[in-house]
Amino acid sequence: MGKTRLPLKPTYNSPVILTFALAACLIMAADGFSGGRLTPNFFATYPGFHLASPLFYFRLFSHALGHKNWAHLTANFSVILLIGPILEEKYGSGNLIKMMLITALITGLLNAAFFTTGLLGASGLAFMMILLASFVNNKEGELPLTFLLVLVLFLAKEVVQAFGQDDISQFAHIMGGICGSVFGFWRGPQHSR
Repeated sequence: MGKTRLPLKPTYNSPVILTFALAACLIMAADGFSGGRLTPNFFATYPGFHLASPLFYFRLFSHALGHKNWAHLTANFSVILLIGPILEEKYGSGNLIKMMLITALITGLLNAAFFTTGLLGASGLAFMMILLASFVNNKEGELPLTFLLVLVLFLAKEVVQAFGQDDISQFAHIMGGICGSVFGFWRGPQHSR
């Protein structure tokens, strides 16, 4: 007799990535109900250091959850949902959260210090994950060729596009990629959680 197949059961297989994606979607939906006021007030960071404002510190991290529109959110999370679970399995949930928070903080601080425009969206985190993913099967003492190719293909394009006029923060992409590269070298080969 053959085995009876049970229906597949959905699992929350990547808690950090799935929670992050769900939070970003809920914020996007809530922003629509607020008439577009929620994201600019709480989920975007702005130029300058407003050290007396607790909201300034919150925004240094929360800007990664805010998005301009559903297309912006979909573009970021199509990458994050594809690569993120692999990274969470490889580096562990706690380490991935730390890397995401550090990347958001660095892009938020540098945007406040050097730019005259606001910043929102998870594209810095998406680029961090793209570069970090090239280290997933790396062995100690080796420089992955995939890392070098990704570095050239993704970051070189961002540097070139930074000289154009658009409302995309190539700076956040570049900083995210740099963070992913540093994490990849720093964390080195890891075992699954």
